[in-house]
Amino acid sequence: MVKTIGIIMTYNCAQMIKDTFDNLPKKEFDQIIVVDDGSQDKSVSVAKKLGILVFSHSHGGYGANIKFGLTKAISLGANYMVEIHGDGQYNPSVIPQALKKMKVGRYDLLLGSRFIYPKTALEDGMSIPRFLANIIFSFIDRHLFQIPLSEFYNGFRIYSKKLISKVKFENTANNYFYSFQVIIQAKYHNLKIGEIAVHCDYHKQHTSESFWAAALHSIETFKLFAIYLLAKLGFKTNLF
Repeated sequence: MVKTIGIIMTYNCAQMIKDTFDNLPKKEFDQIIVVDDGSQDKSVSVAKKLGILVFSHSHGGYGANIKFGLTKAISLGANYMVEIHGDGQYNPSVIPQALKKMKVGRYDLLLGSRFIYPKTALEDGMSIPRFLANIIFSFIDRHLFQIPLSEFYNGFRIYSKKLISKVKFENTANNYFYSFQVIIQAKYHNLKIGEIAVHCDYHKQHTSESFWAAALHSIETFKLFAIYLLAKLGFKTNLF
């Protein structure tokens, strides 16, 4: 049996969890779980009222939380895992289409993108500085690593069991840079990466990475590129 698990990630978003859960296309999932990253508000108690499994751990950051969630999903028998942000930032209406594309295309990692149709990001409310930074950094990443993606910095993702078994995702960063490292790990292992257009809500309170933190992580890209090249040349690294 092929099992799809939705992983709702929470961190201090007690007021948004229920709406996020209610808006999910639940028939697409065999199971939905919540993983909480040491919230200091009532996120855990609110999540438990939804009648689904809730797992919590001490605060470690975005990367730590999704890795925790993926590990739990695999232990529950997941073949496909959908990353869902508890603050409802990404429009869940794309999930049915995304899962179909994931399975039909036999992708190992499917990423959301706000830049397949760039005007959409601005229409959804993305700020001009963030818009320009995303275009510039994604251009650099695309050419450095030779991965034909329109965006590399999006939190909508579907993971396959195959990807989790292949990459050293436990060695990735515990912060937001985790998301980029996983893409490069997938590239290194010749796994199939795809993308799908998504909408994002910028008008409500969310837990996204700050602009300056994202800019700092872009600098880390060049360090990762050096590690990637060393691995390609046969040197052992902790990521590849």
